[in-house]
Amino acid sequence: MAKAEIAAVLLALAAALASAVGSVIRQRSAHEIVDKPVGAWELFLLSVRDTRWWWGAAAAVANYALQAAALSLGSVMLVTALQVTVLLFALPINARITHQRATAWEWFWAASLAGAVAVIVMVGNPASDQQRAPLETWVVVAIVMGPALVFCVLGARIWSGAVAAVLLAVVAGSSLALFAVLTKGVVEAAEGGLGAVLRAPELYAWLAVALAGMVFQQASFRAGALTASLPTMTLAKPVVGWILAITVLSEELRVDDEQLFVLVGAVIVMIVSTVALARGEAAGMEALGRRRSKATAQPLAPSER
Repeated sequence: MAKAEIAAVLLALAAALASAVGSVIRQRSAHEIVDKPVGAWELFLLSVRDTRWWWGAAAAVANYALQAAALSLGSVMLVTALQVTVLLFALPINARITHQRATAWEWFWAASLAGAVAVIVMVGNPASDQQRAPLETWVVVAIVMGPALVFCVLGARIWSGAVAAVLLAVVAGSSLALFAVLTKGVVEAAEGGLGAVLRAPELYAWLAVALAGMVFQQASFRAGALTASLPTMTLAKPVVGWILAITVLSEELRVDDEQLFVLVGAVIVMIVSTVALARGEAAGMEALGRRRSKATAQPLAPSER
């Protein structure tokens, strides 16, 4: 692995750590900011009044900046694959917050995820020399993804609970995958100076999908059980990111026939481990929320009144 790719791996892992911190903070804010059901945009406007949300937003900005640095050196497939390690960092963070030790199964899935990601990065060795795509390609992407994401948003207004959480999580994860692909174009435009960046159409789409990712991520946390939203969101980003990387930026995995079976096995392990870890993390956060709700609802003792 070249020095640039090693640097990209380290930056992507640092981005995952920042994302883990920000996600935990915003999850708590989303569930505690208001009691009544609210829409995605209303929840976002309420969240910006919460100091905790701003700490989570700062971590999200750090995540975006570190991702951009990683994407300037490595492929979208490499960086988005490493983003699932956010669950490895979230495991000890949640254990600290919930005051519960991680179970042996959680550590098993964490080790499995770490091993699978390592195999994908080392065996697959994803790479691409293309940084930007022509307008025609992006028009096709908009025609395919636009209606699908709009359907998810409308579906979340029709259905509630876990279904709404999953649909909004798909939108959030897809937005963050688009953000990763567009970052490649913004970084390349930045080489020509500020004027080139401001003239680049990727910049404005990049800002829009970054905002959409944060808004719908918060909404998915609020819509239903975290056990539904978090696994979906965590998987949607690398899956959609890989599809876009291959179709938009012509990225590819450099593997032979013998290594292909190993790579497919690693991808399967990554998916299963991600779902298992995300469900465990979400269950822990929900249990913490229930304990806090009960503690708040308890009447004061006569001596405390």
